[in-house]
Amino acid sequence: MGSATPSPAPVRVLWLVKGLGPGGAEQLLLLAAGVADRERFDYRLAFVRPDKTHLVPEFQALGLEPERLGAGSDRRGGWVGDLRRALRDVDVVHAHSPVLASAARLVARTLPRTRRPAVVVTEHNEWTSHRTPTRLLNAATAGLDARHWAVSDQVKETVWSPLRDGYAVLIHGIDPDTVRPDPGARSRLRAELGVADDEVLSLTVANLRRNKDYPNLLRGARIALDADPSLRFAAVGQGPLADEVAALHASLGLGDRFLLLGYRRDVHDLMAAADVFTLASAHEGLPVAVMEAFAHGLPVVATEVGGLPHQVTDGVEGLLVPPADAAALARALVAVAADDDLRRRMGAAGLERSAAYDIRNAVREQESAYAALRTASART
Repeated sequence: MGSATPSPAPVRVLWLVKGLGPGGAEQLLLLAAGVADRERFDYRLAFVRPDKTHLVPEFQALGLEPERLGAGSDRRGGWVGDLRRALRDVDVVHAHSPVLASAARLVARTLPRTRRPAVVVTEHNEWTSHRTPTRLLNAATAGLDARHWAVSDQVKETVWSPLRDGYAVLIHGIDPDTVRPDPGARSRLRAELGVADDEVLSLTVANLRRNKDYPNLLRGARIALDADPSLRFAAVGQGPLADEVAALHASLGLGDRFLLLGYRRDVHDLMAAADVFTLASAHEGLPVAVMEAFAHGLPVVATEVGGLPHQVTDGVEGLLVPPADAAALARALVAVAADDDLRRRMGAAGLERSAAYDIRNAVREQESAYAALRTASART
């Protein structure tokens, strides 16, 4: 009897991300880790920012131990040496940040060709949302990629025009199996938040950053509350603008009608408690939180920016309003809050749409690319 053909060694893949805070790209990686093919692919995860470790326990629970680059160095760029060592031992590095993507491209070129991994990149945000030096460095080095994706058509359209055709749109998503709140979550969370049964709760899940435009959200909420006192608001998020947002919240007299909840791990339970999902952003890629809201059957009120118009059909799964227009945001919120049937119809349409956002589709396409790149490298 002949001996069995040995299985090929797993493709070694390094996921590279700026931090492991509760941001959209990080959440997508966590969801991808839960459905990835761990037999055919040896996944590793590296990050840089020491202040962004919120999701480390979640990755560890999935058997993926994150490595913080530069942890043993006090120098500002000490992580670059760790990155070079990490790149020597993988077949593919997949970067999820324009700064780290640029670094990975350049550092990879310092390695011998036989030890040089293929670099692939996912653009999660519009290029126009990045600082000018970041855009310039990203544009200057993007030609070194073996593959690059954008998370939405809108993100692709902001890529520097000479490079744009090389970007494929790959819609990421959610794991529908994880969108399972506790059976009693709605009543329990509404009691915790002090929301009565006859009140309409709007939930926002967005970090406290400029692109999420919390001033627009807070001012819109103030106008909406003055028009319809049955509305209530809650927002999950943390970030560098926490003090600024809190000060504006106080100056608008929002009190307990708008709860700033900070970082929470029970987002799915909070969505079960909500009646509307609201996003007032100035810039967006393709927000995971909107996909999750659909899976919970929530109507969405959002600004018409980034990938949102491709997610939310105005008048079907929710209502879209112009960015930086607090009055328009308030009118949409009041309209949805006043009409129970409208909320049910939009929630049902969103729930139906959520089936298209299974992250397994994106992960399988990425893994096919990883395997092809390893095979191509072996032939050269």
